Amino acid sequence: MHDHSFLQRQWRKVLRLAFWLAVLVPLSVGIGSAVALFLWSLERATQARFDLPWLIWLMPVAGFAMVWAYQKFGGASTGGNNLIVDEIHQPGGGVPLRMAPFILVSTVLTHLVGGSAGREGTAVQIGGALAGGLGRRFDLDAPSMRILLICGIAAGFGAVFGTPLAGAIFALEVLMIGRIQYDALLPALLAALVGHWTVLAWGVGHVHYEISFIPSDVTGWFGVDIVLFAKVAVAGLIFGLCARAFAETSHGLAALWARFVPYAPLRPVIASGLIIGLVYLLDTRAYLGLGVWSAIPGDPTLIGFLQPDQTDHTSWFWKFLFTVITLSAGFKGGEVTPLFFIGAALGVALGSLMGVPTDLMAAIGFVAVFAGATNTPLACVIMGIELFGATHAVSLAIGCFMAYAASGHASIYGAQRIAVAKTRVAWQPDPAVPLHQWRKLRRSKAKGRKPADD
Repeated sequence: MHDHSFLQRQWRKVLRLAFWLAVLVPLSVGIGSAVALFLWSLERATQARFDLPWLIWLMPVAGFAMVWAYQKFGGASTGGNNLIVDEIHQPGGGVPLRMAPFILVSTVLTHLVGGSAGREGTAVQIGGALAGGLGRRFDLDAPSMRILLICGIAAGFGAVFGTPLAGAIFALEVLMIGRIQYDALLPALLAALVGHWTVLAWGVGHVHYEISFIPSDVTGWFGVDIVLFAKVAVAGLIFGLCARAFAETSHGLAALWARFVPYAPLRPVIASGLIIGLVYLLDTRAYLGLGVWSAIPGDPTLIGFLQPDQTDHTSWFWKFLFTVITLSAGFKGGEVTPLFFIGAALGVALGSLMGVPTDLMAAIGFVAVFAGATNTPLACVIMGIELFGATHAVSLAIGCFMAYAASGHASIYGAQRIAVAKTRVAWQPDPAVPLHQWRKLRRSKAKGRKPADD
């Protein structure tokens, strides 16, 4: 009888595994194919922007059109990444399938006219929308739908950056600060791998990043370069403060737009005027678009920051400013690639000041600012290893972990929950309350007395 019961349990496990394979493989292939189309379109749009510089003057028209279209036809799609995270925590109206074409077209349009935005948000929303649509088709229960949405995030993230391991961990780590959702570990890994392989199968490549610095043999305490690690730790704190400033500024500026410009389609029109004004004031277009590469020689780029012996002390600030203006006003895209640029540029500035090889510090800043802004330090360490190799794994980990600690409870994703607070706080967080609501409640509760540290 005992053996019969054991065999029944194993058979149910086999059936469930077969079910997830049957669902996740075609879903991930679909997500990877959509991401491949997106990456190809994004590359064409970026090249067109360099070939036709006058396209920047269409930025106000494009911004007005996309925000108006979202308001008129987008429905719940306007919630973006936060809607997907909310649906994973508290299933409600679902993630609409229309989110995928809306975010793909609007992000490409944003880059075509020069908006400073990224691509992670687009890939995650494509993954979440397709996963949500498939889950409704199969009429899945809430726990299964939750796992499917996590897998959609993993497939999209892993496919768009070519980092499937980081994509799987990111999807599990981004939901709750201080806790990883291990129950979806294997499905998320499968989805991320299949999504990544699908992009490669379509012949769409990824940017290859590398750094030339190789540590020499170190003598001293156990062969460890204590001075280097100490400098990286200090830089990690600065990266975390930069990440916190980015998140706070983005949310604060979005609130100001909502307060002083009630008609949403008008916000990107005004923002376009500010961006175009900055372009001509600075006499450069280097801070438009992704910033990964440029057709204009001498422009600061993400690839350029990873070259040895760079000197640049201001590019991180200007990319920061261009990006928060672009995204807070309603243009579409993601924050992550601009955060890569900001972190790498800030790493170059800190490396040159602290006497650390600038390519190494740029690589650390590349992932550390992202870690602080999204509260996903483990995913970012793994991403750093996937992109730059394991030679500098300890330095990458120090930078990401310090940035995570220094960024406090700020995040570009207001729908995150807090499972474990980073610091001892007077008012403990409720894991059921989204981060943006918790922070508002804390501020209101702290009125009239000294507030606790964020």
